Amino acid sequence: MLRQLYNWRESMLHIFFPHTCSGCGSDNINADGQLCLSCLSELPRTDFEKWPDNPVFRKFTGRLPLTAAASLLYFGRHSLTRQLMHRLKYRNDQPLGLQLGLLMGQQLAQAPHFQHIDVLVPLPLHKSRERKRGYNQSLLLCRGISEAWNKKVNDKCVIRPEATNTQTRMDRLERWENMDGRFRASPEQCNGKNILLVDDVVTTGATMEACGTALLKAGANSVSLATLCYAAERL
Repeated sequence: MLRQLYNWRESMLHIFFPHTCSGCGSDNINADGQLCLSCLSELPRTDFEKWPDNPVFRKFTGRLPLTAAASLLYFGRHSLTRQLMHRLKYRNDQPLGLQLGLLMGQQLAQAPHFQHIDVLVPLPLHKSRERKRGYNQSLLLCRGISEAWNKKVNDKCVIRPEATNTQTRMDRLERWENMDGRFRASPEQCNGKNILLVDDVVTTGATMEACGTALLKAGANSVSLATLCYAAERL
């Protein structure tokens, strides 16, 4: 009898508040998930975390002394990844961010060259942008990673005290000039820590380079990078 009541309740909730896949809109999805099995299988995984000398790591050679770097997914103009990124950043799909972070954490937990990490640090947004969006998508990813990997999250290590111009149409040099010196890291929070800096996407790497530099200057023992997506320099 109780089981029948539960099934009836779930059916009514689904009718009035349908739970659908963030990727394809299908309602064939677990109640606690945001992506159906079909979309999960179609995610364009990079497997960079298995390969120490991968394209993300090489991107920062001569720019930022990293210990490790990886991205979970490839980013394309017309890909499922782009659709998910749009929902995460502009459609307030916060549960999606947590699930994508969980996927990142599951992969990183198995990668030998990431096992030195002490703390997860989300790339900060300026307060005005975070207020407008309502959340920091990089912090959501960190929380998902932490759930899968049992690593602490510290969003106090570094801040972005000044707002910056959008970088969508800037080249690599313009992005670097736009971000140079824009982050302020706390020695009290960073000193001696092996930090994993987390963001949603890496393109030219200018933003993460500036933030990683600030963390090292504040006394971090090492900086590694992990992003959800890897993209070419022009989106």
